[in-house]
Amino acid sequence: MEFENTIGLETHVQLKTNTKMFCGCLLKTGCEPNTNVCPVCLGYPGALPMMNKEAVKLTVMSGLMLGCEINRHATFDRKNYFYPDMAKDYQISENGQPLCIGGGVTIDTPAGKKFIRINHIHLEEDAAKINHYAAHSGVDFNRGGTPLMEIVSEPDMASADEAIAYLTALKEMLVYAGVSDCNLEDGNMRSDVNISIRPAGATALGTKVEIKNMNSFSGIHAALEYEAKRQRYNVAHNIPIIQETRRWDSDALETASMRSKENAHDYRYFPEPDLVPVELSEEQIEEWKGLLPELPEARRNRMMADYGLTEYDAEVLAQARERADFFEAAAKTSKNAKLLCNFFMSDVMAWFNAEHEEEPQTDAEAAARLSALFNLSLDGKINGPTLKELLPEVLEGEIADPAKTVEEHGLGAVNDTAQLEEFIRQAIAANPKSVADFKAGKKAAAGFFVGQVMKLSKGKADPKVVAPMVNKILSALA
Repeated sequence: MEFENTIGLETHVQLKTNTKMFCGCLLKTGCEPNTNVCPVCLGYPGALPMMNKEAVKLTVMSGLMLGCEINRHATFDRKNYFYPDMAKDYQISENGQPLCIGGGVTIDTPAGKKFIRINHIHLEEDAAKINHYAAHSGVDFNRGGTPLMEIVSEPDMASADEAIAYLTALKEMLVYAGVSDCNLEDGNMRSDVNISIRPAGATALGTKVEIKNMNSFSGIHAALEYEAKRQRYNVAHNIPIIQETRRWDSDALETASMRSKENAHDYRYFPEPDLVPVELSEEQIEEWKGLLPELPEARRNRMMADYGLTEYDAEVLAQARERADFFEAAAKTSKNAKLLCNFFMSDVMAWFNAEHEEEPQTDAEAAARLSALFNLSLDGKINGPTLKELLPEVLEGEIADPAKTVEEHGLGAVNDTAQLEEFIRQAIAANPKSVADFKAGKKAAAGFFVGQVMKLSKGKADPKVVAPMVNKILSALA
């Protein structure tokens, strides 16, 4: 019998706020354990929570980006459980009335576009971090109380590839909106993965297995691939599949049972008595909607139409909002945006990666300088080597006016064909052996003469112009 997968993800995203969800403790990585804490996030009796409005705003903005319906009246609940990472023995979350309902993400599959539905997005506080050592374990409450947005998908994904495509698109949109860094290595984007199998064509869901706290795309993909095979093996050998929580063992490359899977009623949810409901007005939602950037997919399509870029070009540029912003700021005054794109994706991005290890930051003046420099090259006023030589100083701001710098330092290109021909003949006269090599069929000797012309012109000649002239003159001699 053929089986198909049904996969759903519960993705926890750490929001980009300065303070925790229900107290004023700073959110800062790399601090000594238990230094960014207070009576509220340590669960002291009598300490009262106070809602982080910025976290509400960022969650609503995420919902708007993902096409969700925004709940005008949202409430918080207590999710009761006993574990060392939650000092007060309950987590403040949203159960009955979350902030965002519905929505979804469109992904690319071999069969075409596919819409992955979102059930809801709710806001909650993160648990503390448990560190395990050789002989003991410790709890660091610096992370406890961090604003977390949980995005719960419907079980619409049918493969590990689709799950990764969904997460990739989700991450891209959230980073674009500036609501989270979504850095998996820092743990601010993690997923609980749910997978079941059912006979192909069936509508009823199979028995769900959850794989907890996955924080890498490669791990999620491997865990889903393994679990799909394990469940099929169990069915084939009449081994019952039980509803449980499993963990991924990255060394053994297999999942292992942790505990039976709880249902919602096991957490004994009840309304949080110390927090008032979130009441959102139409004016407030519209204001936050106005802060949203263009969706990445829409931007890619527009950049292809506006600048004549290929799909690949637009994909690379739009992967990071800062990168695309910088390019578009330069393209506005460029005489050829497509050629600028080629230069930007090679030399400009390479310089930023090498010097700053980051994406180019939005800087209108730097973008204008870049465009002015590249236009000099398009107009033939500087050659390729000079363009690359001046690029770092232009990006750093050491050169404010590229045209003025070129004129003052005599860096303009030598385009006079008579002058170039004179340089070529000087090089030929000074290097008879290389002329003989060319006549003997060693065509690479022509490259030597191009280099000699570059020296004679003090680097101002354009190699692309010189090369065919060298070949023509040498061939005439032969």
